[in-house]
Amino acid sequence: MRAALSAGKARVQHGARIAAAAANRDNQTNVSMTAAAMGEREVMEYDVVTVGAGPAGLAFAIRIKQLKPETRVCVIEKAAAVGAQILSGAVIEPGPLDDLLPGWRDAPPPVCVPVRHDALWWLRGPRKAWTLPAAPQMRNHGNFIVSLGALCAWLAPQAEALGVEIYPGFAAAEPLFDDAGAVAGVRIGDMGVARNGSHKPGYTQGIDIRAPLTVLGEGCRGHLSKQLIARYGLDRGVDAQTYGIGLKELWQLPAGRAQPGTVIHSIGWPLDHATYGGSFLYHLDGDRLAIGFVVGLDYRDPLFSPWEAFQQFKHHARVEPLLAGGQILSAGARALVEGGYQSLPRVEMPGALLIGDAAGLINVPKIKGTHQALRSGMLAAEHVAEAGFGSGGWDARLRASTVAAELRAVRNIRPGFHKGLLPGLANAGWETLTRGHSPWTLRNHADHAQLQRVDAHESPQRDYVERTLPPRDRLAGVYFAATAHDEDQPVHLHVADTSICVGRCTAEYANPCTRFCPAGVYEMIEDAAGRRLQINAANCVHCKTCDIKDPYRIIDWVTPEGGSGPSYQNL
Repeated sequence: MRAALSAGKARVQHGARIAAAAANRDNQTNVSMTAAAMGEREVMEYDVVTVGAGPAGLAFAIRIKQLKPETRVCVIEKAAAVGAQILSGAVIEPGPLDDLLPGWRDAPPPVCVPVRHDALWWLRGPRKAWTLPAAPQMRNHGNFIVSLGALCAWLAPQAEALGVEIYPGFAAAEPLFDDAGAVAGVRIGDMGVARNGSHKPGYTQGIDIRAPLTVLGEGCRGHLSKQLIARYGLDRGVDAQTYGIGLKELWQLPAGRAQPGTVIHSIGWPLDHATYGGSFLYHLDGDRLAIGFVVGLDYRDPLFSPWEAFQQFKHHARVEPLLAGGQILSAGARALVEGGYQSLPRVEMPGALLIGDAAGLINVPKIKGTHQALRSGMLAAEHVAEAGFGSGGWDARLRASTVAAELRAVRNIRPGFHKGLLPGLANAGWETLTRGHSPWTLRNHADHAQLQRVDAHESPQRDYVERTLPPRDRLAGVYFAATAHDEDQPVHLHVADTSICVGRCTAEYANPCTRFCPAGVYEMIEDAAGRRLQINAANCVHCKTCDIKDPYRIIDWVTPEGGSGPSYQNL
């Protein structure tokens, strides 16, 4: 079953399509469909419902079916197609994939280029650069450059061949609970709801998907995960989670210009020494180039724009000649989890567990999380196969694993940059030399609290240059993300008190949402009615940055109608 959007306007008919799919399945799936009474929601029942068809969720589904083929597994994905809203660099370590699908190299995913060369640049302004030796964590011999979206689209049929049922285009809007307060599944969001809350002619009520175990593989800052972490206090006693924003473009270069397998990272310009981040240039086959920029969301400058910094990086003297004459094929943005070991929440709760980026398992110094996502999904499946369809014991299992051990060994590297680039590099050298055996653990701090007020911060001289490469502005960038939302649906970006935006935020921070959003969603309008916040929700690329960086914590990102949002191609 595949949900589709036709010119951004078609509506998936939830109950009818899922009910039809259930009716046509063979008897081995043994899914029960409860014929609901008038006014009640339809219900589907499984042994496990997995939220998110990313690498963690698909690895879990594949592994549980390998171990217990009779398990009834359902994967729900909010994007219109598997992989359409997945964005990452991405260079992957193949070990977990070798374990999950031993023969995968005989028929690899469509974007899969062996790494042949590593380089690290320190950009010293818009024209100068030093070439440095790659840090041990960043050496990629034996790894592969992939499109993570294409990898997930390739993994999905492997799961379906084992009997996993995958439903893209269906957004898990809220968790379900049993009488004891345990998670009991998810509710699919209604379709065909107008912006004012009324039901349009194509309205279809979302169904309930119930299961003894819900596996949350939503990725960074997942809509359900953040609710359940708060509900069960899973982050109590650990450091605040920290994040970055990753921006990426896929370019088609002139013939003969790309060097397939070349991996280049950079630090320095256009970032100042107080702002954490850097870039990547991954050369693919077919003269394609994946280019991206990552900025830690603990930056202090209220006038800083991550999107503009990315565009400036593209105009560095070492980069612009590579792109000149090329064209953008696809572009997007996504938040990523950077907190690591000391921000790792408890990953089990009654009736549910967290895996992958939903748990915060990225190894930031390696600039990699896919191998951790795959490994955690497989490990969770092995735990469930051994212990039954409960969540108990999963937290201890994960913390005793190589997944957590890898995070612990590098726990001090990312927070070491809180004091600036040079102290961060020195600390990273020490932590690498000692292999993470320092007798201390550096602390993380909430990103939204790091932003300084405009009257207390002097923005540094950034030496920005005149831009000539596309896109010309953020709205043009949204075009390359192919994002689509029916504008007549409820706004999925909830601002609790817009008077704060007009008053305090204007005076204290000069409305940073108009700069940290990479898609121009937030706009301050001056008209005859006065000053007001306008939310251009149709532009949203689902990066979640606003949910993280807003200094007043009044923005809440919730799932829009299923199938809405970006449609990334090979990002």
